[in-house]
Amino acid sequence: MPTVSPVNLSAPLLLLLLLLLLLLCTTHTTMATNWLSLARLPRSRAVSGAAPCARLRGLTPGQVGVCRARGEVMESVRKAAEMVIEECQHQFRNRRWNCSTTPRGINVFGRVMNQGTREAAFVHALSSAAVAVAVTRACTRGELERCGCDRKVRGVSPEGFQWSGCSDNLSYGVAFSQTFVDEPERAKGLSAGRPLMNLHNNEAGRKAILHNMQVECKCHGVSGSCELKTCWKVMPPFRRVGVVLKERFDGATEVRLTRIGSRPALLPRDPYVKPPAARDLVYVAPSPDFCHLDPDNGIPGTAGRRCNGTSRLAPDGCELVCCGPGYRAGRAEVVQRCSCKFSWCCSVRCQQCKNTVTIHTCRV
Repeated sequence: MPTVSPVNLSAPLLLLLLLLLLLLCTTHTTMATNWLSLARLPRSRAVSGAAPCARLRGLTPGQVGVCRARGEVMESVRKAAEMVIEECQHQFRNRRWNCSTTPRGINVFGRVMNQGTREAAFVHALSSAAVAVAVTRACTRGELERCGCDRKVRGVSPEGFQWSGCSDNLSYGVAFSQTFVDEPERAKGLSAGRPLMNLHNNEAGRKAILHNMQVECKCHGVSGSCELKTCWKVMPPFRRVGVVLKERFDGATEVRLTRIGSRPALLPRDPYVKPPAARDLVYVAPSPDFCHLDPDNGIPGTAGRRCNGTSRLAPDGCELVCCGPGYRAGRAEVVQRCSCKFSWCCSVRCQQCKNTVTIHTCRV
């Protein structure tokens, strides 16, 4: 019987093979939201064109292709990345995880995004919504050649007003969001739980816009009599989208990968929980506690964070934010507006007053 000689691998070659294996295992999870690093680029840096697109480190190869083919939209994508960071930090400003960003690199929120937690679910939903909103705004403002107002909204409504004006072309923004934001998931296939989770949450983010569209109207007639009213559809403020998704975050469903026939699907891990709707957020892994400093995963911990010392059970209460009773009270002087007087017709005039207030911070 022939013998098989063992292959002798040198230490450097073995290390290289291990690094390549690690890269293959983590490429999907580390790249899905790395396009958010566009927010860190200086405004003078070009984000479209063959050469600039290839140098955008946060994009997957498929997203680079989208950048090259539809370069005029990429400035809107950069704006969307800025919107995500700002809105995430606003919505979670009083939570243990407050959307803190890493000091550098393309993984803006740190490696915590690599885990299939509800925090990652929220960021995916908010990101897909932000791209749809930013691109749709650019359409409405006439900044993009391929789209403009939604002219399909025409005729008379059941309420009797006339559809007219410039309705937001949300269908174009949603279509681009699906093409750009969903690309990393579709490139890896849909047989694993994490890509399915991300795609579900991406779509939930876009539905948060669709289900909160608003109607604006203008009256026409003698002396503003509103004999004729014309109306058009507009997107909700992005702050409203953030509020809706934050509510979905609080009610997110933990799911597991299963199969229905030959099709992979996500079902609640708890069999007594109803299956999530298309607008709900889902996650596949529990969250860390975010209490302690973990630089490797981009978790700053809660030491030194401000908290609400008068609230025990609310999310911003010191016991929850500080992971127990480890907080301290101190006095600080703040400058506030006071003695405000309304000056007829035009403005409000206020004085500047100094007050001493009690502040609470988590112990180091």
